[in-house]
This record gives sequence, structure tokens and C-alpha cells, in this order.
Amino acid sequence: MDRDDRTRETVISSVLSSELLGHPPGARVLIVNCDDFGTHPSINTAVIESIEQGIAASCSLMTPCPAAPEAIRLLRRRPGVPFGVHLTLVCETPRLRWGPMAAGEDVPSLLDAAGDLFAPTPAGRAALLRQARLDEIELEFRAQIDTVGNAGLTPTHLDFHCLADGGRDDILDLTVELAAEYGLAVRVWLEPERQAMRQRGLPVIDNDFLDSFSLDLEGKAARYVRLLHKLPAGLSEWAVHPGLGGTDAQAVDDGWPVRRTDYEFLMSPQAHDLLRQEGIVVTDYRTIRDVWTQNTGPR
Repeated sequence: MDRDDRTRETVISSVLSSELLGHPPGARVLIVNCDDFGTHPSINTAVIESIEQGIAASCSLMTPCPAAPEAIRLLRRRPGVPFGVHLTLVCETPRLRWGPMAAGEDVPSLLDAAGDLFAPTPAGRAALLRQARLDEIELEFRAQIDTVGNAGLTPTHLDFHCLADGGRDDILDLTVELAAEYGLAVRVWLEPERQAMRQRGLPVIDNDFLDSFSLDLEGKAARYVRLLHKLPAGLSEWAVHPGLGGTDAQAVDDGWPVRRTDYEFLMSPQAHDLLRQEGIVVTDYRTIRDVWTQNTGPR
């Protein structure tokens, strides 16, 4: 890399991603993305309502999950709903199981001793990341991405279920390569990977990433209010997990209280009013994808 290239990368990395997306300096831009679409029918309903009536702007589809076919049908009837592929290598619900999209015999390194996807416990993640072969991960990721393409749908981005930035550098590198091939963006939120993407002119979040499962249930709505009041300039992202939390969902998903409280806030008049009062722009990955596709050609 010569001096001019290094200077260009330094300048690019100092520009907020919100500005790379065409927003003025000082703009507060927020992605509100509903993760786990496709897990359960009650989650599917809550996700669509949170986008169509609430403050959410997009969602991420888990294609291996039991309610994914229904989620795909919902998306086909709503071509204006932006969605990504929530790349899934783990299964955290003992009473609601799913496996790989690829044939199990083709991806044995992704399975535990019982032949199931690993649970995303610390021990489960460590075991998965220790043994997972990159060629088998690629086979599984392609199967998940191709599922939506074969249904006539076009996603905006790739992100990861329960594995921050894929959990390994080579998994993230593979995902960025797949995104370039399929014409998509990637959710990247850890450092130093975030800085590396910005140096390539690829917009990623400028500020801390929020996973709603990290918030306490008690006082959650008030916490969301404070976060919106204090939202810094630049591009931020909230990964929220709305769900209706009905009796059927409670029977299979221990995370239902998180999902129900997310849904209640996303749908509340207070949330709509706060965004307007604070001048916060809610966006999705469509414009981010456009910039990524311009900058992820042959290097």
C-alpha cells in the first residue's frame, strides 16, 4: 500500500458511517432491526407489526427455524419490508429445535456429539468455534442465503445469531466475501473489525451496538427512553427481539419476557414521539447495502 492509499484510508475511517450514507454531519441515525424472525409464529407476527406499525425498520430471518416458511410467505406478501439473513449455527431452545439447512452428513463439524447444533452457552460456543471447519460453514451459510433467494426474495444484509461478528476472524472474512458475491452488506460491530471496514469505505455502526437481551427487564422502557435521549451522532444499531409472548410461545421460549417488553416499547406512542422530538432518523440496511456493493468489488 502506497502513501496515497494510506492517506485515503485514514480520511475515510475518520468519516462517520452516517455521512457515508449521505446524512449531514451531526445526524443521529438509528437502525432498529428485529432479529430472530422465523423462530416462532408469535415472533413473526410481532416482527411484522413492529415494522409496519412500530418504530422498527427491518428484520433478520433465521431460515433453519420452524416458522421460517411462514416468515418467508409474510415477506413475499410485503416486498417493501427490508430483511437480512440471520446466519445461524446454534440452537438455544431445548423445546424448539432446529438443525442445519445443509445435510448433517455434509457439515459434521457444526454438530455436537448428539448430532445437534450447539447451544450458545459459553462452553457450546467455544466447542463450536474450536471444531467448525470453514468449508462446512460456507456450505451452511450458502444454504441459508440461497433459501431466501430460491423463494424469490432479495435480502439486504447478513448478520449472525448469537455469535458476535461470526465468532472467528475467518468466519467474518468468509461472510464479507459472501456478501460481496451476493451483493449484500454485513453487520459488523466489534473492534478492530469495525475500523477495518470503515477503512475500506464500508459503512458500519459508529457507536456501541445494542442487543436487547443485554437489558434488564425491570425499567426497560425507561432505559430505552434514556438511550434515545442520549443517542450520539453517527450510525447506531439496536438489535431488538419482539415477540407477542403468548401461552404457546412461553411454553417453548424462555426469552419471551424480553421479546414481549421489546414489542411493547417498539409499538408504543412514546417511542414514535421520542424519535420525532429527538430528530432521530431510523434507517435500514438498504442504503448500507448500496454502499457496500459499490466498494466490495475485486481488490
